[in-house]
Amino acid sequence: MGTAYLLGAVRTAGTRARKGGFRETRPDDLAAAAIRAVVERTGVDPARVEDVVLGCAFPEAEQGANVARIALLRAGLPVTVPGMTVNRLCSSGLQAIALAAERVAAGLADCVVAGGVESMTMVPMWGAKFSPNPHHAEAWPEV
Repeated sequence: MGTAYLLGAVRTAGTRARKGGFRETRPDDLAAAAIRAVVERTGVDPARVEDVVLGCAFPEAEQGANVARIALLRAGLPVTVPGMTVNRLCSSGLQAIALAAERVAAGLADCVVAGGVESMTMVPMWGAKFSPNPHHAEAWPEV
């Protein structure tokens, strides 16, 4: 098993949900800005990026479909770079980073961009239509 190294970290600024400066900015565009910035800051050739893995707790609406793929294309990475969106609710971004590190450590990739994306303005907590499984709601109401 090899070793994975973190070459750089970038994040966008945070603002208030529904009232802040990013209230009209799409989450895929925010993620693209972070991807573009980390590639530029680290000096990595965009053609060397083998995958982009982004966590998203509520992958729907403006952050739906495969937001990782959409963001990497908006960031200007080559169309040959795949993207994967991971959902593990509040730990989605951390899970994306762990998956990327595991791929590198296992020798399956050399250069992976990973992180998280979320807009609590455009996609509020629990998404557009929260509909818990009736069995779980009855059997485990505390959950």
